[in-house]
Amino acid sequence: MKKLTIILALVMVLSATRTFAQDLKFGHINLQELIALTPERDSAVVKMDNYGKELEETLQGMQQEFQTRYQTYNQKSATWTAAVLEAKTKELQDLQARIQEFQQNAQNEFSQMQQELMTPIIKKAAEAIEKVGKEQGFIYIFDLSVGGVAFKSANSIDVLPLAKQVLGIPADKTVPTQFQQPAK
Repeated sequence: MKKLTIILALVMVLSATRTFAQDLKFGHINLQELIALTPERDSAVVKMDNYGKELEETLQGMQQEFQTRYQTYNQKSATWTAAVLEAKTKELQDLQARIQEFQQNAQNEFSQMQQELMTPIIKKAAEAIEKVGKEQGFIYIFDLSVGGVAFKSANSIDVLPLAKQVLGIPADKTVPTQFQQPAK
């Protein structure tokens, strides 16, 4: 009788475990694709492009000034006195140092601007994924854009359409080609 009770209990536990395992829902999404589809990203890219062009134009102007002064230096240096030559050499070195400092500051400012513009977009996308996960009862939603998934079963559900719906992105809007994952 004890053995029958143990076997019956074991069968019930295994049956419950199997039923529980079948109820687990796993999903996947490419977060980069979702972000690429948001209208906010489009406006952020325009702002970053405009700012980048402005920085590039300033840098080109500085480099052109350096080239002009350098050509003059090469053409006239043989005729200058030692004091003038030293002053002109110092001017070129100072200008070159300013150009390098500008490049470094421009990179830092651009990175900071990019982070300021993209952080709210990434946060909004993450909140949409979390909302979908809770509403649809997912245990996990894997981000395929980081390449951390070695296997994706056909039972895994693509959450991108659901997240697009939460964010109000039209279902037929497609991802720009630079964000598409290569076929596996």
